[in-house]
Amino acid sequence: MIRKRQLVQLYVKKQKSMQEIAHACRCSLHTVHYWMQRHNIERRSISESIYLKHNPHGDPFYFDPPKTRKDFRLFGMGLGLYWGEGTKSSRNEVRLGNTDAYLIRIFMKFLTRFYRINRNDFRFGLQIFSDMSSQKALAFWLKSLKVSKRQFHPKVIVTRSGSIGTYRKKSPYGVVTVHYHNTKLRNLLNDHLAAVAQG
Repeated sequence: MIRKRQLVQLYVKKQKSMQEIAHACRCSLHTVHYWMQRHNIERRSISESIYLKHNPHGDPFYFDPPKTRKDFRLFGMGLGLYWGEGTKSSRNEVRLGNTDAYLIRIFMKFLTRFYRINRNDFRFGLQIFSDMSSQKALAFWLKSLKVSKRQFHPKVIVTRSGSIGTYRKKSPYGVVTVHYHNTKLRNLLNDHLAAVAQG
């Protein structure tokens, strides 16, 4: 027999998997499943289990709300950028792409300040046109964003330029997309956007 209090402690509070509980209790997975049902303990969804597997120490972020006038200005800018420029169709990550390095830096500052994200966890994708130099473009973004080359996807997306030179006048270094892979953070940002929209 596995007592309810023990299961709550292991499965709910300590976020152990059923397999880990079976190992700790020296019983079969079937036995754990039986007592979970018997004690009416709701099982995690597949997506929750996957999230927990990738984040065994808990969420890699936490919300630290704005406190000063300067904070509120940055928070408003960050939400506005995500609202206008972010890719909200992605269900598993926060993503924003632009040609303006300053804009990307502001968005990164917004995420690191209010959601306490580690800058080293950002990932970047680079897209250029065929009349651009991938080496020069990458060097520009590395210097502008002050990030490591390892944070960039190794493959640069090259799109054929329809009119040679036209796009380069607007953005000689292509488009950079900043990614942060975390479903909960993506949902939290969308909640904050919804709150703003509702007034």
